[in-house]
Amino acid sequence: MKTLLQDRVYTLALTIALVVVVASLVFPQNFPTFENLSQVLLNLSIDTIVAVGMMLLLVAGAFDLSVGAVVAFSGGLAAALMYHYAVPVPLAVAAGLGAALGIGWVNGLLIARVGINPMIQTLAMMGIVRGGALMVSGAGIQNLPYWFNALGQSKLLGLQMPIWYMLLTVGVFAFLANRTPFFRRYYYIGANARAAELSGIRTQRMMTWAFVLSAGLAGVAGILLASRLGAAMSTSGRGLELRVITAVILGGASLAGGQGKIVGALLGSLFMGLVGNLMVIARVSGYWQEIILGLILIGAIWLDQAVKRRVG
Repeated sequence: MKTLLQDRVYTLALTIALVVVVASLVFPQNFPTFENLSQVLLNLSIDTIVAVGMMLLLVAGAFDLSVGAVVAFSGGLAAALMYHYAVPVPLAVAAGLGAALGIGWVNGLLIARVGINPMIQTLAMMGIVRGGALMVSGAGIQNLPYWFNALGQSKLLGLQMPIWYMLLTVGVFAFLANRTPFFRRYYYIGANARAAELSGIRTQRMMTWAFVLSAGLAGVAGILLASRLGAAMSTSGRGLELRVITAVILGGASLAGGQGKIVGALLGSLFMGLVGNLMVIARVSGYWQEIILGLILIGAIWLDQAVKRRVG
C-alpha cells in the first residue's frame, strides 16, 4: 500500500481508466465518441503544455502564478504585430515567444538571485503581464493570417495539431527529465537545495532556467491558443495557473519539491479535462463547476500532505 501511495502516477492512471469506464456506461450516447474524446484532448492540450513547465518548477521546489497571464500576453503580442503592423507570421511568433522567455528570465532572476518569494514575485508579475495583455489585445484581435491559424486548426490523423504538440512536449521533456544530468539536477535541488549547492550544482542558475522554461512553454501555449481560436483575447488563460497546479499535484508533484514525473502532468491534466467534460455532459451549472474544481485542488493538496506523512 505504501508503494502504491508513493507512485501516484499509477494510481492516477487507474483512476482515469475507472472514470472512463464508468462515464461510458452512464453516458453511452455522449461520452465514448471520437468527437467528444478528441475534443477533451484538444481542450486540455494548452493546459498540459503549461503543466509540463509547472511540473519542472514544482520538482525544483517552486511554482509560477503568472503562467496564465503569459499565455494571454504571448498570443496577444503575436496577434497585434500581425494585425496592426503586418509583421510576418514567423517573426510575430518569435516575438511572442521571446517576450514569454523574457518574463520567465525576470521571474527567475528576482527569485533565484535577489531572493524574492516565488508566490509574491509571480503574483506581482501576473498582474503586470495581464495588464500588458490588455494593452496589446484590447477587446480582442481577430482576422489573423491563414498560416498563423493553421498552426492550431490544421489536423493530422483526424486530431487537431495542438494535441500533437502536447504529446511532443510531454515526450521530449519526459525523456530529458529521465535521461539528462541537467534536468535530473532539479530533483536534487527540490529535495535539498543547500546540499545540491554544496555538491557543486549552481542552484541559482538552474532555478533561473526553470522559470525561463516554464514561461517559454506558457508562451508556446499562448501562441497555440490564439492560433486555434483564430483570435487573441486579454482574458485568455485566466484561472489556468490554478488548474495547472492542481493537475501537477494530482500527477505526483509535491509542494515540498523533489518529486514528480512529466507524464504525471499529462495524466493530471487529463483527469481535470475528463471531470470538466463530464460536468458539461451532465449539465452541471457553471457555478458548481468552479466549486468542484476548487474542491479538487484542496483534495490534491490534502493528498500531497497525507502521502508525505505516510511516507515519513
